[in-house]
Amino acid sequence: MSISASQAPSPSDDNAAASGGSVIDHIVEANARYANEFKDPGLSARPAQKVTVVTCMDARLNLPEALGLEVGDLHTLRNAGGVITDDIIRSLTISQRALGTRSVVVIHHTGCGMQTLTEDFRQELADEVGQRPAWAVESFKDVDVDVRQSVQRLRTSPFLLHTDDIRGFVFDVTTGLLREVDPQN
Repeated sequence: MSISASQAPSPSDDNAAASGGSVIDHIVEANARYANEFKDPGLSARPAQKVTVVTCMDARLNLPEALGLEVGDLHTLRNAGGVITDDIIRSLTISQRALGTRSVVVIHHTGCGMQTLTEDFRQELADEVGQRPAWAVESFKDVDVDVRQSVQRLRTSPFLLHTDDIRGFVFDVTTGLLREVDPQN
């Protein structure tokens, strides 16, 4: 797998260039329009539903809508693959101990790019930039196995206060349905 910086531009890059300006310029402009109409809803930083969702950074996942939740209902933690890393444990610990969440939902998805990588990716980076990253890629082949592993990592963490309501799912990106993963199989 090549990780060169000279990747082909995406269609959204072409759209931004054609309309003048970068994607970030458009985001800043859209935010100004949003802020003009914004009214502070007075929400607490504490999620109303006392739930944290850990999932992948994949752009196809619209979590609040897919889960029937609203802004203010949940904490959302995202990374490549939705894997349970030290930083996810850190954020979950703060979510539970300082902000009152009790439930954790782990959501992986079909067609995840992390299923195509291996730990060789770290060596490719080292070869390219002259430094090996300290972090693990955390790639996986079987999404169900990784969901089980993620749930187990959370249930055994000494830092989390609430480990009794942790469940894992796979989101199907073609149907929009969640499928619960049996933690025992």
